[in-house]
Order: sequence, then C-alpha cells, then structure tokens
Amino acid sequence: MEFLLDPSTWIALITLIILEVVLGIDNLVFIAILANKLPPHQRDRARVTGLSLAVVMRLGLLSGVSWLVTLTTPLFSVFRLDFSGRDLILLAGGFFLLFKATTELHERLEGGMRGQVENRVYAGFWLVVSQIIVLDAVFSLDAVITAVGMVDNLAIMMTAVIISVSLMLLASKPLTEFVDDHPTVVVLCLSFLLMIGLSLIAEGFGFHIPKGYLYAAIGFSITIEFFNQVASLNRQKHEARMPLRERTAAAVLSLLGGRAYDQAETLEEKIATEDLAAFHVAERNMVTGVLTLAERSVRSLMTPRTDVSWVNLDDDIEEIRTMLIDTPHSFFPVCRGSLDEIVGIGRAKDLLNDLSVNEQITVIEKLRKPIFVPDSIAVLPLIETLRRSKGQLVLVVDEYGTIQGLITPIDVFEAIAGEFPDEDETPAIEVLGDHEWLVAGHADLHELSRVLETSVFDDDIENYSTIAGFLMSKFDQLPDVGAKLELRGFIFTVMQVEEQRIAQVEISRVLQQDLYVG
Repeated sequence: MEFLLDPSTWIALITLIILEVVLGIDNLVFIAILANKLPPHQRDRARVTGLSLAVVMRLGLLSGVSWLVTLTTPLFSVFRLDFSGRDLILLAGGFFLLFKATTELHERLEGGMRGQVENRVYAGFWLVVSQIIVLDAVFSLDAVITAVGMVDNLAIMMTAVIISVSLMLLASKPLTEFVDDHPTVVVLCLSFLLMIGLSLIAEGFGFHIPKGYLYAAIGFSITIEFFNQVASLNRQKHEARMPLRERTAAAVLSLLGGRAYDQAETLEEKIATEDLAAFHVAERNMVTGVLTLAERSVRSLMTPRTDVSWVNLDDDIEEIRTMLIDTPHSFFPVCRGSLDEIVGIGRAKDLLNDLSVNEQITVIEKLRKPIFVPDSIAVLPLIETLRRSKGQLVLVVDEYGTIQGLITPIDVFEAIAGEFPDEDETPAIEVLGDHEWLVAGHADLHELSRVLETSVFDDDIENYSTIAGFLMSKFDQLPDVGAKLELRGFIFTVMQVEEQRIAQVEISRVLQQDLYVG
C-alpha cells in the first residue's frame, strides 16, 4: 500500500480518469441516442446495462493485458499495409459507426413524424443493448490501450476505469434527457459519430488522426450549439412575456402562411403566394380581427356622435320624412331637440308609416326603450348586450351620461371582416394606387393597420381609436391642410380639416428605391 503515498500515483490516477472520461464521451453519446429509441420505462435500464457492460469489458481486457498486447501484432498485409487484431476491430467499429450514424440521420431528417408519440414504434430492448455491446467493445479497446500506455500499475488502471464509468453513469441520464429534448443536439451528436467513425477507419488503416483535431472541431460545434440554445431560451422567455392572445394570433397566422406586419418577404414567398396573395391577405385580416377583438375598446367600434343619424321631433315633418328615406338605416334614436334628450328608438318603417297616415309622429309611446352601455365596457360583454337587443342599436355614454356614439351588430362584424359602407357613406379607406390610400379622419386604427399591413400604430392603438386622433397626438396640435408626417416608411398628408378635427388624410408608402433618389 506504499504506492498510495506516492504523489505520482495520484497524479497518474487523476490524469487517467480524465482521459477515460474523455474517451468515453463518444460511447456515452451513442448510448444516449440509442436509449431514445426505447420506450421511456426501459431507457434507464438500457443505459445502466450498457455502461455496466463497458466496465466489465474494460476490466476484462485489463486483466488480459498480455493478450491485449498481442492484438497489436500484425496478422496479414494487404498492399503493404499491415493489419493487426486491433486494426480489424477498429475498422469494424468505424464502419458500424458510419452506417449507424448515417441511418439515424436519414431517419431523423427524412423519416416520419416523430412527434406522434402515441403511434411511435419503439425498438426492441435487446436489439438496442446488442448495438451498445458492439460499440462498447470498440471504445473499451481504445480506452484500455490508452491506459496500458500511460500506467504500469494494474490497480490504478482498474480504479480509473471504475471511477470514470461511474461518473459517466451519473451523467448519462441528464445527457439522455437533454438529447431527447433537443433534436438539433441529436443531429450534432450523430455528426460527431460520423467523424469518430471516420477516425477509427483511418486508425485501422494505419493513418493516425490526432484526437486533438477531432475534439477541437467537436468543442467548436458544441460552443455554437450552446449559443443557439441560449438564444432559443431567450426567445421563449420573450414569447412568455407576450400576451397569450398575441401569441395565439401569431401562431394561427403562421399556420395560415402569414407573416408579422412589417416583416420582410423573401423572393420565394412572393413567388409562392403571387396567385393567392389577395386570398391570403383577406384570410389573415379576418383571423387577426377575431383574435384581437377582445382587446379593442368600444370607442374604436362605435359610430361617433358627430356621424349619428337621429330623428329630431322638433324638425319639420318633411325634413324628418326626407331624412328617413335618404338614410339607409333600420333604427333611429328619436330625440327632442338634442341627441342627449332621447325619447326612444324607432324603426324606420314604423316612423314612415306614421308620417304617411297621421302626418306626424304619434307612436312615441310605442318606441323601444333605449339601451345604454358605458364607454368603458369590454367588447365581449357588449356582444352579449347586442344579442339581447334583438338587432336594436345600443347607445354609448360616458361617465357624465353624455351620448358618445352608437353601436350595432354590423359594427362588430366590420371589426372582424372589414368595412361595409352604407349607401350614404363613402369607404373610410379608399385605395388610390398600389401604395396610396385616401383615409377618412374617423377611420379605425385597427382596420387601417390590417389594410396597410403595418405595425406603425401598435404603440398608440390603445390610446387612440381613429387616424385623426393618432395624427393629432403626433402633431401636438390641429395641423393645417398639407401638413406632412413621415413615420416608419409611410407619409401622412393632411388633406382636409373640418370643425377642429382632421377629416381626411392621404397615406403613401415610401418604396425602397425612393430612399436613394436625389
């Protein structure tokens, strides 16, 4: 036991353990990949069985050191190349690694869908173990020959083998789980096995490839993959901070072949979607409208007070009749003198019939009771209110009871499918050309975002409902006609101002080639 007090003994033991672990990493990676082909409840047993066989095999080889030395004796020659028993084992192991790594790569890159775990066909337990035994023989031979070349003491060699395999056994389960959870790591490991198989074949033919070259290449690849995994984790954290509805919208749009607003479109995407571009845009817009509906404010859906058509009982009978005939609405607020002095909600045909028969409105007591909702109400409760109203309009009031506008079921539908202008209306968004639009000041920012396919309004879309409000915030005052604002690839030109509000805006997209003109 005196040799235990010798520092050189401990140095040799630690060095040999490190070398044995390094040489065993190849075996460990291969076991992790093979164990993944088994049912989950058999994977631990396969790992323990494989590494236990590696210990037994290495200790057995160390016990027969005298026989091991004979493996390096040439058995025959071919074209001036001498082949020993060790060379034949290395050749067999190298070809097996190349074959196995290639088939695994083919299966993972071009095989069937592996995500359907319930339909997945697993390999047999002993088939996997037998493959582990074959590779154990190759890697054990390499490790044992290294041990014999470094240390003369058999006890130190056996101790190093036992400790190194024990460390590998502890690391095998986390490595197997990591490999199973990261498909790119599996492909990287299979690429390593291809390199190792090639080096074994070269060794078998007598061409020595320094292991430092291989490990340097492997280390570089692992470093790159490490940064890829860190980037992936950061993306996941960023997505986790996004609202669930926004993540759902992005996922659905990606399934529909869409892309995020302002995301560059590749040439391949343009060619592939050229014939179906209009269909895809309409489809994406409708899906986006559904998924973002709950986030919208009532003010962005309603017809504002200034655009509400209502019946004033104080007006002349002919004026009322003309308004009812010329305005294509089914229901009207019936008021006396002011929109805030509401009497009830009347059906157009009943009011016209009353005027025709009685030359005045006499059905005041038959008017429907108005339904009021606060301007702070969420869209989903609003939809329930509209459903109970049976087609009647709903009036939106602020905290002081002043009517701010009205909402009908068609307004909610337009928020999903786009604008459906009435006969007396012009579209809020008119297309002037491929990259030009004429937009009414009351145009909804959500709808405008979908038409322009831009996220330029995203930061302000919760604060402003219309393009007029958005531009007023950017100009910090009521702008003059002709005022321009360039923002994130768009030029906004004020075309008309009425009653202290922006009435009409022209929007043009700045093309890439325009950036280099002049």
